[in-house]
Amino acid sequence: MVDPKLKVLQAVARHGTVTAAAEALHYTPSTVSYQLRQLAEELGVELLAPSGRGVVLTAAARVVLRHAEALHAQAERAYAELASASGEPVGRFTLCGFSTAATHLLPPAAATLRERYPQVRIRVMEAEPTPCFDLLLSGEADLALVISTADTPPTGDERFDQRPLLDDPLDLVVPDGHRLTGLKRVTLADAAEEPWIVGHAGGTYHQLVLAACMSAGFTPNIAHHADEWETGTALVAHGFGIILMPRLARISDWSVVRIPLHGEPAPARRILAATRQGHRDHPVVAAALSTIDMIATTLQPSRRGTGE
Repeated sequence: MVDPKLKVLQAVARHGTVTAAAEALHYTPSTVSYQLRQLAEELGVELLAPSGRGVVLTAAARVVLRHAEALHAQAERAYAELASASGEPVGRFTLCGFSTAATHLLPPAAATLRERYPQVRIRVMEAEPTPCFDLLLSGEADLALVISTADTPPTGDERFDQRPLLDDPLDLVVPDGHRLTGLKRVTLADAAEEPWIVGHAGGTYHQLVLAACMSAGFTPNIAHHADEWETGTALVAHGFGIILMPRLARISDWSVVRIPLHGEPAPARRILAATRQGHRDHPVVAAALSTIDMIATTLQPSRRGTGE
């Protein structure tokens, strides 16, 4: 319904280079360049201008992008209305989300959708928040569960509809017998001098921990890197440091203690449900959101053991 070359231009605007846009779209750089040249010829304007070894978007490209966002949103609303009017939905529907969401929220939601819409092929993809937005833009995913990070689009980005789903507090995980287990109230600042185990630089977990610690007034002393909760917990159990763990994440049978944190701001990650702008009213999207919302209510973290 909308010229797919506009999505190519949007990808270049989002990722900054033709090569990065090609990677996100699963195209070759030459394909991206060709489609952009075609679009420029059709519109009669220059879309890219040389800048050093790369390119920048022209003023004309910015105008095209603004109208492209409106066109895509209107097309999504049209698809949603058509799907509602056609009776039983058919086709493919893809949910994506980061690891915890892919474990606790997406599988039960997908099972419910599969039963409700037998003519729809339900697919689940685990992906980090930033790639989730690329999957939405490319049309490879229809609904994403994400966490806001420095690298994800702001909630006001007009290409997406992002709405809060639930807040997941971050607990401190320390070895059994650690000094902090004897305190009645523990704040994140109480752990400022500890060796920390965090995810690799650039990852969502790394950004999450650094942002929480900096909000508490310190920069963590990073001793080890681990992206998986199981690995991080094992390192804690063997005395290599401490970690922050979302309350929705599960701890295996290790000799560690999970400590709910107090103080302001108490660290938490906000989980959002994201769709393409205009896509929320599609009957399968609406059903998926309603189902996930009910599941999230049952999982809503509570301050266990704190009297709150």
